[in-house]
Amino acid sequence: MAKKRALISVSDKQGITEFAKGLSDLGYELISTGGTKKALQEAGVPVIGVNDVTGFPEILEGRVKTLNPLIHGGLLAKFDNEDHQQQMEAHGINPIELVIVNLYPFQQTIAKPDVTVDDAIENIDIGGPTMLRASAKNHQYVTVIVDPEDYPRVLTELNMTGVVQPATRRKLAAKVFRHTASYDAMIAEYMTGLSGEENPEKLTVTYELKQSLRYGENPHQEAAFYRKPLGSNFSIANAEQLHGKELSYNNINDANAALQIVKEFSEPAAVAVKHMNPCGVGTGANIFDAYTKAYEADPVSIFGGIVALNREVDKATAEKLYEIFLEIIIAPSFSEEAIQVLIGKKNLRLLTIPFGEKQKPERVLTSVEGGLLVQDQDRYTLDDANITVPTKRQPTEEEWEALKLGWKVVKHVKSNAIVVANSEKTLGIGAGQMNRVGSAKIALEQAGEAAKGAGLASDAFFPMDDTVEAAAKAGITAIIQTGGSIRDQDSINKADEYGIAMVFTGVRHFKH
Repeated sequence: MAKKRALISVSDKQGITEFAKGLSDLGYELISTGGTKKALQEAGVPVIGVNDVTGFPEILEGRVKTLNPLIHGGLLAKFDNEDHQQQMEAHGINPIELVIVNLYPFQQTIAKPDVTVDDAIENIDIGGPTMLRASAKNHQYVTVIVDPEDYPRVLTELNMTGVVQPATRRKLAAKVFRHTASYDAMIAEYMTGLSGEENPEKLTVTYELKQSLRYGENPHQEAAFYRKPLGSNFSIANAEQLHGKELSYNNINDANAALQIVKEFSEPAAVAVKHMNPCGVGTGANIFDAYTKAYEADPVSIFGGIVALNREVDKATAEKLYEIFLEIIIAPSFSEEAIQVLIGKKNLRLLTIPFGEKQKPERVLTSVEGGLLVQDQDRYTLDDANITVPTKRQPTEEEWEALKLGWKVVKHVKSNAIVVANSEKTLGIGAGQMNRVGSAKIALEQAGEAAKGAGLASDAFFPMDDTVEAAAKAGITAIIQTGGSIRDQDSINKADEYGIAMVFTGVRHFKH
């Protein structure tokens, strides 16, 4: 009886010599290529080269070695089909029952900061995906492995029963098709970027499972968290968790919202978030001062919230954070003394993120039933805006600082959005109302007496002058808004009537 054959060609050599030895001990004849063949030979594992099977050498710098009927006939033949058997015998083709292949490291290659286009192109695997797809298609007869994590399972089944079970072969085949689809998606994204296509006729994206979640937004919804290969390290998806229980679906969404807001600030800043909206934002001379102001902005809503800080958490700040119940604290780092304070709460999650790293530009994907919306991230700042002041009075220096802080925050508040702020912290936040004056009333009521002399920021223009009227009665002295309404003059007139300085940016910051 002819020996069973296994073809091995791997870039990732993890565990391959041990697995190959196990196959050899079970009587498999091993076929291999290039570096894999050399590694097996050096480990003392009997192996023959692909060229010994095909009678044809590797050519074109190794670009062509397994693309041969004597290989692919062995992968695609139906072993119990008489016609296939006759054709195989006529052409000298032997079946290959087991295929172990992983691919050229395209992802690792393009991750290098100094990668050249030529290097990237050379690391697009052709023969590997072809063998994987052929074997996966023919999984009724062929076992195909793309992941070293599956070596022990396959070897166990072979040792116990002499065969790999059909259910296992199907699962392995499905993993192969996911793997090759992901591989091709990364190549497609890279090539699309090179070609300058902004909205290609087909959008191919791939994500890797980071963790299965206990549930989604609500306990009856199943959920999982995936991350983008080579995605931004300056993200929740790539945060390091130092302490606390597993993140939930809502934790991840809220933490991402907090991180996006705190990214707006270069000075020491602290952001508290509840249900995807900021409830308090503060800046200061140091991070303790910033957090104290964020807490004071809304000491009620911050309870059970997420806090993001853009400086290391020291002991004093940790002790202040420890005073209330928080779900998550995000920071670039925590001092050893701070960690010792905060781990006193066993469920409190501590996340670190490399704030110093440059952000990679990523597009925002939002699912709708049956489709996907794609857009650029909203990174527009006041530095990009065409600022005009249509009112008689210009903002004072202190009012400008209040307007800048409010503007940084309002772009991250659910529309319709209004933020009342002074130069150091938010005072009131109105989010998600169906009309703008409704959001303004919420923000102004929350600010209370602190609204006197403060600034007000809006994420879009005022369709009527009612928001200016409400702001004026609450004591607001400066407003920043988009402008562009057909009734802008009404708002300008109302601001002039009350001596309010109003700034137009020409930029809308809707967030749904």
